[in-house]
Amino acid sequence: MMIAFQLIFWICLSLVFYSYVLFPVILNLLAGKRKIDASSFSKENLPMVSVLLAAYNEEKVIGDKISSVLKSKYPTNKLEILVGSDASTDTTNAVLQELEKNTSSIKLFLYEERKGKPRIINQLAKEARGEILVITDANVMLETNTLYELIKYFKEERTGLVDSRMINTGIKKEGISRQEKFYISREVLIKHNESVLWGSMMGPFGGCYALRKSLYRPVPDHFLVDDFFINMVVLKLGANCISNMQAKVYEDVSNIPREEYRRKKRISAGNFQNLAMFRSMLFRGKRGVGFCFFSHKIIRWIVPFLAIITLATSIVIGLSVKLYLILALIQILVIVAPLIEYILRKIKIQSIPLRFITHFVLMNMALLAGFFRYIGGIKNNVWQPTRRNQD
Repeated sequence: MMIAFQLIFWICLSLVFYSYVLFPVILNLLAGKRKIDASSFSKENLPMVSVLLAAYNEEKVIGDKISSVLKSKYPTNKLEILVGSDASTDTTNAVLQELEKNTSSIKLFLYEERKGKPRIINQLAKEARGEILVITDANVMLETNTLYELIKYFKEERTGLVDSRMINTGIKKEGISRQEKFYISREVLIKHNESVLWGSMMGPFGGCYALRKSLYRPVPDHFLVDDFFINMVVLKLGANCISNMQAKVYEDVSNIPREEYRRKKRISAGNFQNLAMFRSMLFRGKRGVGFCFFSHKIIRWIVPFLAIITLATSIVIGLSVKLYLILALIQILVIVAPLIEYILRKIKIQSIPLRFITHFVLMNMALLAGFFRYIGGIKNNVWQPTRRNQD
């Protein structure tokens, strides 16, 4: 029995190590210096594009957002912007109405009752005239060549979805912005490597990505993570999902632990919805999809459960083998790291390494909370924007 507990302990620990450390190393070795192997549109032969944007109380950023799209080098006669305001209660609607008056390419849809981003994007997609849809968030700003970089690879019929490269701004010494930037930068590289190897990127960042309208399928009304659903549908239909590192966008990174926890809890509940929906793709689909889905996503989603199992088994084994008791104590210290880091911050002591551990723990606590929200049943997907550094 003790041997069985030890085996369970090391399997669980190895899975966590594999997903966070070994899998990215394997991708780096396989990808090397390879680039996306695809032909691209010339700037004279670009397709019609519809930019879709769902907004709720985004008065602080919506004007700058629309401006960043309009300043794009993409041909104006091949560009339309469809904005759905999700019953905004601030001045978002007034700003958008003024922009609509002065710009023929903007089409505004005002909703009196909250619908949630997926339902709004579903409705905007029906109205869109473009061959390519660009789905983007209000707080994500584009460079002048971002749209072209997102669209150019759609000349290849096999290309179904293209993600942008998320670059974070507003990094501060306090809070969790450094840790969020590190996590996102690492994810950018992993998704790029998945792209160049198999065209099987595991989900766009959601802030700004493009896909063929012909591959768009309505997101279920109760789904919380629409971008991952859309990505997996594209892969299921046999097309490639890739990341273009040259399609740069900028987002003010989250710096408030409570806000980021709330956001990740919602995303985590949505992750389990997507796992239930696309579990069959572990064994079916194009090359690389099952491998990346399991290694990059599924293992990470179950890390809280793996951690609980490793702690429980190490305590049981530790009654007989002192080494495992030491390992149990280390795990307990990791779990209480957020409390230790909070106390240190109160007495003006900053520990960057401890804050990284805290970020990892809180992220997995949010995963666990999201799982319980999922099994409790999700009735709607109405969201509140995450407060970021601009506040």
